[in-house]
Amino acid sequence: MPAFTDNVVIITGASEGIGRALALALAPQGPKLVVSARSRERLESLVQECRSLGAEAIAVATDVTDEKQCRELIRKAVAAFGRIDTLVANAGATMWTRLDELEQEGVLESVMAVNYFGAAYCTRAALPYLKQTSGRIVAVASVAGLTGVPERTGYSASKHAMVGFFDSLRIELADSGVTVTVIAPDFVVSQIHRRAIGADGQPLGESPMQESKIMTAEECASLMVRAMEKRKRLLITSLRGRVGRWFKLFAPGLIDRIASRAIRQRH
Repeated sequence: MPAFTDNVVIITGASEGIGRALALALAPQGPKLVVSARSRERLESLVQECRSLGAEAIAVATDVTDEKQCRELIRKAVAAFGRIDTLVANAGATMWTRLDELEQEGVLESVMAVNYFGAAYCTRAALPYLKQTSGRIVAVASVAGLTGVPERTGYSASKHAMVGFFDSLRIELADSGVTVTVIAPDFVVSQIHRRAIGADGQPLGESPMQESKIMTAEECASLMVRAMEKRKRLLITSLRGRVGRWFKLFAPGLIDRIASRAIRQRH
């Protein structure tokens, strides 16, 4: 039997990008999906697609920066399916500007609120139920949470916070049966880049990436499913991310140059 058959899976940030692709990748296994994001319209469309692929699915519109809404998401999931087996903390926001060019106040706080606090709020609310099922926590961070990335200071900081939070939580939960998997994607084709906050505090409106040269959300989701099935500790989706993690220990300057070049080349 596939690992996620009848598994109650909550996915935040599911209306597009990696979250949507992950829901569709899991659906053929026959899970019970709770897909969450702010846009109910896009969620309802996703629910119909997931059901057509063999999943049970419901949509719960949620702003993860509001802790009360995160608790309500968990309550509705339990009310619908009786338990929680897997929580995927995927909701994310990003910025794309040098810090010395940032004009708008509050940008750093808003990115941190979605990426770090949103993940922490949902996890805290879900944890009692995950302990009952020896469940899975899956945190979608970034390679930017493992090293510094220019023009992404606030984003990188928020993902570093996520990695620290979930690595610490893994130790706390060592005897509980609950496992923690941290996902560290490299650049992935996603609408998040179009909504990246620029120097003026407004969304860019178009992706700054060379999308033909980066991983698709579907490719990323396929890698994630395998890591989730195996309850892996960490998944880094790119070769340069995996190599960079070790080179950073003894050649940190080289990793700085690689990160800088990646941003200049936009892939």
